[in-house]
Amino acid sequence: MNSPEPVEAGRATEVRKVVAFIAALVVALGFYFLLLGRISISLIGSGDAPAVIIGIGVLILPLLGVWIVVATVRAALAHQHLARRIHEEGLELDTSELPRRPSGRIEREAADQLFNQVKQEWEADPDNWRVSYRLARAYDYAGDRSRARETMRRAVALEKLEHDSHTN
Repeated sequence: MNSPEPVEAGRATEVRKVVAFIAALVVALGFYFLLLGRISISLIGSGDAPAVIIGIGVLILPLLGVWIVVATVRAALAHQHLARRIHEEGLELDTSELPRRPSGRIEREAADQLFNQVKQEWEADPDNWRVSYRLARAYDYAGDRSRARETMRRAVALEKLEHDSHTN
């Protein structure tokens, strides 16, 4: 008898590896941003007009970098929160039976069929974050990354509205 525990344990190990990798990248970027910040402060402190201008430009880079990292990590955490809720509710898209390319990606025709099915669900209930999440995943499987990101942002906003309405 096959038990789901080994699959879940393997998935948990994979998630830990990804989180560790992301944490290492954030630490490396933090060090890089601090280094750039120190360089920019010394350039600005020199008092030489061209150095001050370059120092201000160099100071903008770590500030912009911190903003990008924070926004990306927040989005990833929000997406992971939705994925966990979808999993708990048993509403994940089942792609296990879909034909795949040697690379592991779902074949285009099958992905398009899945997308059309989920799009009909979404058209019936566009203000449901669960359906928007499923549509975002279907866009991703169909290879439309920009619409997948846009729809996932919508799903996050809808879930937040639902959460806020239940807490008030």
